[in-house]
Amino acid sequence: MKKQVGFSLMELMIVVAIVGILAAIAYPSYLEQMRQTRRADCSGALASLAGSMERFFTINNTYRGAGAGGGDTGTPTIFSGTCPVDGGAATYNLTIEDADASTYEVRAAPVGVQANDKCGTLTLTNTGRKSITGASAGVTWQQCW
Repeated sequence: MKKQVGFSLMELMIVVAIVGILAAIAYPSYLEQMRQTRRADCSGALASLAGSMERFFTINNTYRGAGAGGGDTGTPTIFSGTCPVDGGAATYNLTIEDADASTYEVRAAPVGVQANDKCGTLTLTNTGRKSITGASAGVTWQQCW
């Protein structure tokens, strides 16, 4: 008589439990890493938008008119209005806020899969001041930029 070889149901259930525990730990870490990656991509895009604002100022001697329809605020006409800038599903909306003859503030507001990001909206001014608004309690701008 041949002896049958294989896994018992108990051994299989132990393996399934171990895989489940590993997945429960790894998946949230993966999601947080993806949020950080998208945030880093958009903080770079926000700095590029600031560079476009400076080029606009060099040509026009004012920051006014870089927004939608030649306005002072809203979606920029001189740069992409969303992150990622090279296409794909939007994770941040880029806007120009408070642009006047000598100052501006640009913002990146999270949308879509990034909407629940703990850092909230990223902000950059013409002086290079970085800040965040709408962040979770205890989160500082240094953690987000």
